[in-house]
Amino acid sequence: MVEAWYMDESQEDQRAPHRQRPNRAVSLEHLRRLGVVYRRLDADNYETDPCLKEIRRAENYSWMDIVTIHKDKLPNYEEKIKTFYEEHLHLDDEIRYILEGSGYFDVRDKDDKWIRISMEKGDMITLPAGIYHRFTLDENNYVKAMRLFVGEPVWTAYNRPADDFPARKQYMKFLAEEAHNGV
Repeated sequence: MVEAWYMDESQEDQRAPHRQRPNRAVSLEHLRRLGVVYRRLDADNYETDPCLKEIRRAENYSWMDIVTIHKDKLPNYEEKIKTFYEEHLHLDDEIRYILEGSGYFDVRDKDDKWIRISMEKGDMITLPAGIYHRFTLDENNYVKAMRLFVGEPVWTAYNRPADDFPARKQYMKFLAEEAHNGV
């Protein structure tokens, strides 16, 4: 089961858990109110998994590939790791399914605080277009993930500040509506 928490302010190794003391856990419901969708799937059978097939059909995820992030597997590893950890947003949803290994997705909450989401084998996450986020490996230094897209993949990341993009404005409108509905 996925675990998430508010991060401390430490600038130490990005691969460390960075939990506040005491720990401030974040629920799946809280993540959902931020537009983050979590699913648990059978990563051992991803090639034939009917649940994954149905998700891809229902969400129109027509394109996918598999990426391995490890110093021996990814060209320009050090540069890529730094790029992934830069705070950014995308104009489309970001969908990642962890097939092996583990890592962290960090997302900003409505008050601009970092929430760390620990991802491991079998976890699938959808980050909505317009949410500020970043990714890092954890201390295991290895992840193999499926990347899914609606249509042709768009790899463009827009580093913060990127508040003028329609995707960001739409996301902020979503957060405002969630806040209004939660009252």
